[in-house]
Amino acid sequence: MIGTIVGGIAIVMLTACFPQDRIAFLAGLAFWSAACAFVATILRNFLALAGQLAGVTAAIIAGNQLGATGGVNGDAFMLAVTRCTEICIGIVCAGIILAGTDFGNADRRLATRIASIATEIIGRFAAALAVAGPKLSQTQPVRQELTRRVVELDPIIEEAIGESSQLRQNSPVLQAAVDGLLKALASWRILAVHLAQLPHDQAQQLAAIVSQAVPKELRLEFESGDSAGWLGNPVALRRIYEQGVAALNALSADTPSLRLLADQTADVLAGVACALNGLALLVGDFARPVPRRLGVRLHVPNWLPPLVDAARVFVAVGAVELLWIVTAWPNGAGAITFATIGTILFAPRGDQAYPAAMSFTIGIFLTAALAAIIGFALLPAVTTFVAFSLAIGLVLVPAGAGMAQSWQTPMFTAIAAFFCFLLAPTNQMSYDTQQFYNAAAAAIAGLGSAVLSFRLLPLLPPASRARRLLSSTLRDLRRLATGKIPQASDRWEGRLYSRLSVLPDSAAPLQRSQLLAALSVGCEIMRLRDICRRLDLGSGLDEALEALARGSSATAAAKLATLDDALMARPGAAILRARAGLLAISEALNEHAAYFDSVAPG
Repeated sequence: MIGTIVGGIAIVMLTACFPQDRIAFLAGLAFWSAACAFVATILRNFLALAGQLAGVTAAIIAGNQLGATGGVNGDAFMLAVTRCTEICIGIVCAGIILAGTDFGNADRRLATRIASIATEIIGRFAAALAVAGPKLSQTQPVRQELTRRVVELDPIIEEAIGESSQLRQNSPVLQAAVDGLLKALASWRILAVHLAQLPHDQAQQLAAIVSQAVPKELRLEFESGDSAGWLGNPVALRRIYEQGVAALNALSADTPSLRLLADQTADVLAGVACALNGLALLVGDFARPVPRRLGVRLHVPNWLPPLVDAARVFVAVGAVELLWIVTAWPNGAGAITFATIGTILFAPRGDQAYPAAMSFTIGIFLTAALAAIIGFALLPAVTTFVAFSLAIGLVLVPAGAGMAQSWQTPMFTAIAAFFCFLLAPTNQMSYDTQQFYNAAAAAIAGLGSAVLSFRLLPLLPPASRARRLLSSTLRDLRRLATGKIPQASDRWEGRLYSRLSVLPDSAAPLQRSQLLAALSVGCEIMRLRDICRRLDLGSGLDEALEALARGSSATAAAKLATLDDALMARPGAAILRARAGLLAISEALNEHAAYFDSVAPG
């Protein structure tokens, strides 16, 4: 409802600013629609929906107050109050009905999916640790597939949050669960890369030491692979995993390799523990609260798609407005309204925007046909409210059922949402066929222009978007390497997790691996800087990071090796942990030297 109110206020202010200037008013309406599409694309969940409603509400009110060729009639305030009240009443009524009839199962589906993914991650990780050696390089496709499955949790989380106010209030717990799974996969990658480079006997010996450091109860859990048990008592399992993390952190290591393996295994277990905390929330058990971050921290993976979406809406709405002025079409305002609805509603869908908009337009065409049949064939013979309800139920009930399945959902959504709009029932019905077909033609024309805009102004191809994400990540990593002000680790991780979530499905497996490598290198840089600052380890790290920022991974690796030699004579657990971090960065640079040495656009 907030988006509806914001849209009403915006159109009233726009009318007040340009009461006699038709061109400025229409340009302002197109600009406002574009801004709402931009906001809806960069935000998520209910904030994105609020942005869409703000644009759609403004377009609906504007369509009601515009004259035959674009002049406003001065009734903006009362129209805004009326339309906002109608929309809010509809939202409240729908919410009450949904609360009483739709019990939902998204939380259970989400819990089952998280348990399945987490079980597979820990099971495959334990199996990889048991066969430590060169064969670990073969686990890379497994990690990439698991990363894709973790990213696909996002829409289910949104659905679950929409069904439960408790989950909405504790949404940081669910986000931490997903971030924990991604962190576990990134730590698994570091461990696998290191073990694959060691001699087979040494790798097995170190892996055995790490495995023995894990509590026996947890090792038995590795072997079970039963995701149903995770749903039964996630709190107890979380406690076991946290004990494993503590045991590995306390492990007495005498070499950087052993320290690296212990730390990365502990990070894997800690990530799974976060997933178990999310499971506890979903099954109604005690979940450890995750505090919300102070302020609004917006992670936009790529600024180009929202800018393209905004430009598309501006061009599409502006083109329909110009066509209306030139042709003086009496129902041109309706075409503007539906052009705005189509472009804003499907802008956040990325590659699926065009097929979804096409399906929605087909739905509007079918809606017009059904509304004509009901309006002109059945309603003239209807005299009671019950008969009227049965008549419109012939369309709304099947349409509602169609919305609940996965085939052509936008088409059924269009039928359910706009059937009554086109039918326009009133206490005293008017059977004006010309007015009806003009309104239907305006709706189809407006949505047709939206479909055309998605075809003429598409997003960049998936391959180009993937390259942009990798380039942006490399640029940010270099800024992190040379930055004088320390950056919070959760900010860096959140940025990289958001980019992983929007990486196209068609992206090459190597590109996902490169993103995970950049995530790991950034985290290790921040950890090393903290250790170097506390122990006054000199400028060796800064020199290596400057080489990394210049795109010279070989020089950076050599300077890291020099720093490691200098630290070799210094005792202490913190020094050993620093050397383990140096080792992790060096191996990532060697594995993806072509990526870290590439030229990132400024």
